[in-house]
Amino acid sequence: MAICGIDEAGRGPLAGPVVAAAVILPKKGRPKGLDDSKQLSAEAREELAEKIRACAIVGVGVASVEEIDRFNILRASHMAMVRAFEALSETPVAALVDGNMAPDLPCAIEWVIDGDVIVPVISAASIIAKVERDRMMSALCIEYPGYAFSKHKGYATPEHQRALAELGPCAIHRRSFKPVQDALQRQSELKFAS
Repeated sequence: MAICGIDEAGRGPLAGPVVAAAVILPKKGRPKGLDDSKQLSAEAREELAEKIRACAIVGVGVASVEEIDRFNILRASHMAMVRAFEALSETPVAALVDGNMAPDLPCAIEWVIDGDVIVPVISAASIIAKVERDRMMSALCIEYPGYAFSKHKGYATPEHQRALAELGPCAIHRRSFKPVQDALQRQSELKFAS
């Protein structure tokens, strides 16, 4: 009677995909130190992700920047969660989903506010999703130099905002997000003025 935890990473950033993970932990031999991924250092997350993958059933799902812009971030997050659930090698009887809304899944669903803090199986999903997304953003940093994606992972840090203002949006910026729309507007104004 497997139960999975589901969480996502990357709802807030201005760039990059949203990534979800679904995890079924074993009853015994779970890694120690599971917590909300945001409370852990990058090194601790990487270490725990390896331990989770070594003992658990893990599924990862991604929704692209195009899907985020087309459907909105909430729907794209739910699409990523469904894909993560479908990527599991075993179908759970129930899913515990972080937050106050959950996608439609072919099993019983319970959403848990602050689940990534209080429910170990959701914490595990939170860690996997964050590590996977961080790795993707580091790879995209090479593809799109100048934005420092490997440092801020697409979040709206002052450094990212400066790069966005100077370079304009690149292909992985979310055009449905206001700061990116503002940068596009400034770009078109500058072109029109010149």
